[in-house]
Amino acid sequence: MQPKRTEKLKRWIKKLGFWGFLFFLVKGLLWLALGYFIVK
Repeated sequence: MQPKRTEKLKRWIKKLGFWGFLFFLVKGLLWLALGYFIVK
């Protein structure tokens, strides 16, 4: 039971890490675009 649970947790963390990375990437790009349009 324990190894299977750990495996599931690892997979969940990897998925969360991927979506977290994607979220912050998009958020960062939006802030850069916003800053660019304000300055221009």
